[in-house]
Amino acid sequence: MSWDMVPGKNREGYPDPTAATALSNIQRSQRGLQSKRAGEHFENLIAASLNWYKDKGVAYVEKTPEPMRPLRPPNRQGQFLACYIKAGQPDFKGTLTGGRAVVFEAKHTDSDRIEQSRLTDEQVESLSTHHGLGAAAFVLVSVGLQDFFRVPWEVWRDMKDIYGHKHMKLAELEPYRVQYIAGVLKLLEGVELDAPDSEQKGDRTHE
Repeated sequence: MSWDMVPGKNREGYPDPTAATALSNIQRSQRGLQSKRAGEHFENLIAASLNWYKDKGVAYVEKTPEPMRPLRPPNRQGQFLACYIKAGQPDFKGTLTGGRAVVFEAKHTDSDRIEQSRLTDEQVESLSTHHGLGAAAFVLVSVGLQDFFRVPWEVWRDMKDIYGHKHMKLAELEPYRVQYIAGVLKLLEGVELDAPDSEQKGDRTHE
């Protein structure tokens, strides 16, 4: 029996999607690639801005290395095959002048909203722990690489109670807008150098 007589199969016996399905798959792949490139551009923008803060003596914040799992032992040159595993830590960690820690996750979207579910359970736990210990913790959001927002961790964490849904729309993000001036994303402007006494006292009551 010839494969071209079997519905959904081509002459070689492989699936033969309709033109609409094939086009949809291509468009989905293109959107995924565009999103990945936008995310990489956002991280490069953050890195350049953090270098500016470092040069000014304001903060020293670095990208958290992505966790990897070796798949094979290293060769004689020390090279080895590995794969990335599920992210468990926020994207960036560091220290502000005066000693306060700063920890944040960066998320990009091309939509008109950012979903709370974009963070993993491990990232939520890590940010909550850092925040509870007095660190400046937040989620830095890029919308279309045109608008940027620094959402305080307590707002991100409690967005369902605050807004009635587990996402934030542009109007809800607006109070947390971050300025992008002369090639620098002013992502640390207004961050308190010392943890507020009220937060520290509140955290101690839970110990």
